[in-house]
Amino acid sequence: MIIDESTDRIRNLTEREFEAEYGASRYTCNVLANRSRFVAGHMSTNIVTRAFSPIISLNMDYVCAVVGPPELDYPLVGMNQGNFIFLGSLATGVRKTVEEFGVDRLAPGDLLVSNDPYRVGNHVNDACFIRPVFHGGRIVSFTVIRAHMLDIGGIIPGGFSLFKKNVYENGLVVPPMRIFEKGEPVKEVLRLFLDNGRFAATLLPDFFTINSSCALGDEQIQESVERYGLDAWLGAMRYSLDSSAEAMRRALQTLPDGEYEGEDVLDTDGADSEEIYRFHVTVIKKGKRVEVDLSGSSRQARTSLNATPLDAQTSAALGLKVLLDPQTPFTSGTYRNIDLVIPPGTISSAMPDASTHFYWEVQAALVNALINALAEPLGSRAIGGLYGSTNLHTGSGMTPDGRPWFSAAELEAQFGGWGATDAGDADGHTGTFTLNQRLTPTEEIERRVPVLLTAREYIPDTGGPGKYRGGSGFRKDSLFLADGDHWLMPLHFRFPSGFGVNGGKAGRVGGSWFFENQDPDKPECEYRLVGATDTDGVVVSGVVDENGALDENGEFAFFARVPYWTENKGSTLRWITNGGGGWGDPFEREIEAVIRDVRDGYVTILGALRDYGVVVVGDPDEDPEGLTIDEAATAAARA
Repeated sequence: MIIDESTDRIRNLTEREFEAEYGASRYTCNVLANRSRFVAGHMSTNIVTRAFSPIISLNMDYVCAVVGPPELDYPLVGMNQGNFIFLGSLATGVRKTVEEFGVDRLAPGDLLVSNDPYRVGNHVNDACFIRPVFHGGRIVSFTVIRAHMLDIGGIIPGGFSLFKKNVYENGLVVPPMRIFEKGEPVKEVLRLFLDNGRFAATLLPDFFTINSSCALGDEQIQESVERYGLDAWLGAMRYSLDSSAEAMRRALQTLPDGEYEGEDVLDTDGADSEEIYRFHVTVIKKGKRVEVDLSGSSRQARTSLNATPLDAQTSAALGLKVLLDPQTPFTSGTYRNIDLVIPPGTISSAMPDASTHFYWEVQAALVNALINALAEPLGSRAIGGLYGSTNLHTGSGMTPDGRPWFSAAELEAQFGGWGATDAGDADGHTGTFTLNQRLTPTEEIERRVPVLLTAREYIPDTGGPGKYRGGSGFRKDSLFLADGDHWLMPLHFRFPSGFGVNGGKAGRVGGSWFFENQDPDKPECEYRLVGATDTDGVVVSGVVDENGALDENGEFAFFARVPYWTENKGSTLRWITNGGGGWGDPFEREIEAVIRDVRDGYVTILGALRDYGVVVVGDPDEDPEGLTIDEAATAAARA
């Protein structure tokens, strides 16, 4: 290779050297590199506008990608702005699926499928669809979609249960096989999915939508190869990979050499309340390479709180990408200077036949641990910790008129606060770094599920105090209009997840409660939350006092002390999510920013004094614009 990694950069190549290396001009390679992302984006538009499943069309739990041919070892070269939980498994999943099926057996118009977590990562609902792109009789690329199938069988409708103990309880596991052959559906394979999964009427059209989306990508790649030539197309892929590798390599060189350790924890795996699961990350940086060692993490869980090594690979690369090189596109080249050490049998490298259904919770904890590990060497570039768990809910029951109802994550993940940075305050009510999904519109939730969302609001004084404030925790109240059974999966209410950096403080820890209706025949029960506090509810999870109110010195309430929660209509589920960590000394926060926070409801008057040393005078509810600062008292408080 012409490029000497110790001194040169791709941009320093002469035009002659560049063409000799990549088979096309610099301009053409950049056009085609962007074309790969353009193709993935068009595939995404096709699937999101045509999918029947709400978890695809509304939550966007999928990713579309362009992957290189076997001769380049199946690299990821372009993807849409999709769900980041699939980053580490995309390229390897394609390689394993195609090579096990047989490259020589593929034909134009074929669509392969596999969903085995131990082959392609993630969980069984996240099926991997792969279409080979042929030109001149050879495979020049693959168009790929990883998409969450609404149901794949198993013991729980929709699959979202923490309490599954092995892969067999997850549902159907499909080895690499053809689901479309030369453009035509393979009926036997479709029947395999439809006979094992619930909601066949939703699944069937989604398979055709996925096939058409991959075909659209195929068509657009053909157009590019016809216009620019095969050598240019292949060269542009190598250029994309080298550019990503160079960007990460140069970003790593800004990190001081050394060994750094960080940790995050999840409350429990749901089997009991005794065993806490730790995610220990050791980062060893030397020169232009970095090693991410996960050896100190807990053993694999007894339930479905596990991940595969491919999922851990996602966390390692994504965490470093977020911290060091967020500006450039992600490709397989991003991994080139990253080594991952991960012994078998840990919670982030589970062995068969463990269930990996909640792999994304493991990914999020690993990213938070990595952010924690690099907080010190990054200095001012450090990021505060995130809110933690997605706090999923699955429910089912019968409506008053006798119709079955069901919700598998349709009540959304419960988002929370991000950590602050040197750029400013953090967002609240945002997903973890590993998720890039939309929340379901309230109207759509209430149309699909017998529920009213009676509150969605930020909680004051929950974002970690700092010169820049962490994102606030969030309250959501869901009033159920039908009897039902509820499976709740909160995993990060035992310890703060939103740690502070550079003198910033941790965000507050949340919890969850049921406000139970004991007499559903009384209509006034539907309004009993007016004026209610957390102590009026039955605590599901959190560290609480004897009355059920959040108290960092209280006792941990274990959410799985009952297998599931059976509630009458008129009962309300409340979530309060964690706040993100602050950045910098809170007493250095601008006074005007504090009074603005009080006016906007992010901080109370008491919190302004306690956390920021700012004495605010006035009534933020009755006269928010009339708030003033007692300058003398503030100076004394900050002294």
